[in-house]
Amino acid sequence: MACCLRLRPPPGQPFDLVSINPKKHIKIAKLCIRNCAANPENTNKLVVEVKESLEKEHSYLPVGKNGRDDEELILWFLKDRKFSAEEAISKLAKAIRWRHEFGVSELSEESVQCVAETGKAYVHDHLDIYNRPVLIVEASKHFPEEHEYHDDERLCVFLIEKALRKLPDGKEEILGIFDLRGFGMQNADIKFLTFLFDAFYYYYPRRLCEVLFVEAPFVFKPVWQLAKPLLKSYASLVRFCSEKTVIDEYFTAETIPSNFKE
Repeated sequence: MACCLRLRPPPGQPFDLVSINPKKHIKIAKLCIRNCAANPENTNKLVVEVKESLEKEHSYLPVGKNGRDDEELILWFLKDRKFSAEEAISKLAKAIRWRHEFGVSELSEESVQCVAETGKAYVHDHLDIYNRPVLIVEASKHFPEEHEYHDDERLCVFLIEKALRKLPDGKEEILGIFDLRGFGMQNADIKFLTFLFDAFYYYYPRRLCEVLFVEAPFVFKPVWQLAKPLLKSYASLVRFCSEKTVIDEYFTAETIPSNFKE
């Protein structure tokens, strides 16, 4: 409230435009807007506004869980877009349409079994020490030409959905681990890496808390230089670390992923 009051001059007095710092003024204004938007009453109004707009402008989109009338999903995208209804509607419509066209609800263990059997990606049985589900990729087992590109995409989305279903109450994000030991140029796949991060950015926003690139070899450096600009803001979530860091900082002795056990 104090921030909001600072935006108004005393009664009868105009703003002193000379003494006001423009950057500071803008920052305070944005803070007020966000605080007001986060108010439960205003939040509920925004959810209703977005839902009604989706029904009016995108009536062809499916309803139900993860559909245009899913208020929990709508609220999540509002948070992602800092409570801008217009931006949330645009991003949410794109995400719901993608889920329908991609066939997310039809994915199953059987439908991705062929690719999953390679062991190149899986959801860890245990949570990390921060109670986050863990999605692990063993890069040395990925050969781009071995399977159809769409099959790799389907496995990726299936595993994201599986990890999200493992979220404990009160938790909202998952941890990603890329085991880069043994990585060679035959395993490089910038197209797939871009798809993975795009999926999180556009369709699963704010769900990825951190990505560990473990024991990255020198040959991975040019791959990262090419991929980094394509990952947008998600590149800042990447942490290059050692196997020891993974073991010491993210798991207990009982929950360490089998590929990291000594």
